[in-house]
Amino acid sequence: MASIDPRHLAGEIASAYRDRREIPTLSSRDSAFDVDAAYAVDAELVKRRRADGHRTVGRKVGFANKAMWRALKLDTLVWAPMYDDTVRYAGDGLSTLSIAKMMSPKIEPEIVFKLRRPLEPGAEDAAAVLDSVEWLALGFEIIDCVFPDWKFQPADFVASLGLHAALVVGAPLEIESSMIPALAEALPRFKVRLMKNGELVEEGSGKNSLRSPALCLGELGAAIARRAGAEPLAAGELISSGTLTTSRPIAAGERWSAAVDGLDVAALTVDVYS
Repeated sequence: MASIDPRHLAGEIASAYRDRREIPTLSSRDSAFDVDAAYAVDAELVKRRRADGHRTVGRKVGFANKAMWRALKLDTLVWAPMYDDTVRYAGDGLSTLSIAKMMSPKIEPEIVFKLRRPLEPGAEDAAAVLDSVEWLALGFEIIDCVFPDWKFQPADFVASLGLHAALVVGAPLEIESSMIPALAEALPRFKVRLMKNGELVEEGSGKNSLRSPALCLGELGAAIARRAGAEPLAAGELISSGTLTTSRPIAAGERWSAAVDGLDVAALTVDVYS
């Protein structure tokens, strides 16, 4: 682990986001700054946010693509907490989003899960994972970055809140046990269309999230269980399971929408303002 003080770095990250100020990546300052050191910074950020009266309500996933792991020297995905003041619900499929306090926000369509109960140990296949899920929904993860040109290493990602700025959650699909076999089959195969101001920007698929969002959730549970000191997944947590398309920059005045084929989840639209 790097010798840099996690509390000092947590303060620097928090103030950079607050002041909308770019800072050099942490990994560029110390070659020993690795993912272990980054989770120590993350733990300090969680302490700060909780001391300010906020609750952690779930986790967001990063680097949910095995093809990237070898080049980035990862053996699993990474994660960061989400908070009660960064998650919002669009029950009718339409929401608004202020980016006034963000630097260079981007949008990612994702599948969001709510846990009914903690994952069973070793529950990594899709059906076993879904047995612990209360509902799933289409969501928009909004990410923001304090590092120049959006260039960073996995350790920088973890230490900087996982780039998490907001999560907009669409209408939930309640999961009953009879639905699980069909859902397990559908989650790797469904298609998503990402649109800006009514025009198609990109198409994605469930397989882009670690071959299936359910498998991504299972990998997250296993990775957290292996990490000493990590808070285990708990009933009621929300999991944003990795982007289904590339991340796209957003700006005030734009309307972003996502719709899915092959999975019975409602479409989601967000109007962006400053």
